Amino acid sequence: MDDKIMKTGTTTIGIVTTEGVVLASEKRATMGHLIAHKDVQKVFKIDDNLGLTTAGVVGHAQLITRFIKAEVQLYRLKRGGGMSVRAASTLVANIVRNGFYVGLIIGGWDSEGGHVFSIDGAGGCIEDSYVSVGSGSILSLGVLEQGYRDDLSLQEGVDLAIGCLNASMRRDAGSGNGMAVVTINEKGFQEVPEDELKSRAEELGYRYPN
Repeated sequence: MDDKIMKTGTTTIGIVTTEGVVLASEKRATMGHLIAHKDVQKVFKIDDNLGLTTAGVVGHAQLITRFIKAEVQLYRLKRGGGMSVRAASTLVANIVRNGFYVGLIIGGWDSEGGHVFSIDGAGGCIEDSYVSVGSGSILSLGVLEQGYRDDLSLQEGVDLAIGCLNASMRRDAGSGNGMAVVTINEKGFQEVPEDELKSRAEELGYRYPN
């Protein structure tokens, strides 16, 4: 199986709250009707203040992730500080324009607060309060439209992301096999532990992991 040609059905999510940013995804990778992998990483730490979610051709997503990590670290060494979310998003969008078949979300925290940007396969880069990318996005966006508020707390953002993933995993064949959720704010990049995700899902009335 060649990861360079493997395409994934996916649900990825980015949410801005009053206390930080939430990035999330499920863990399934598919090749057509085949579930190719059941524990795939789709949310990546780029820097202490930056995260990236990936959808699309796996090899392209992995290459972009490695490249942006290196560029952000070089920026930090040269400038003595972290890259802003907008600058990182613009850099990634410029890379994607060269012919990468991916859909990405860049999210993070900087001097202006929390931001999420969606980046499409043509290199379009759009900031919003909440975004979803991937085959399950039509389902998760319905949950986001209903549940998003400008005054969401970070915990409420995590709960909303769990609700979005639950909706996608129950109806989108390309999404499933668990959840990955991270938060990013002035305290840095933090993964929500698996046991906490399970307990929150159960409290919210959702089936976990599927």
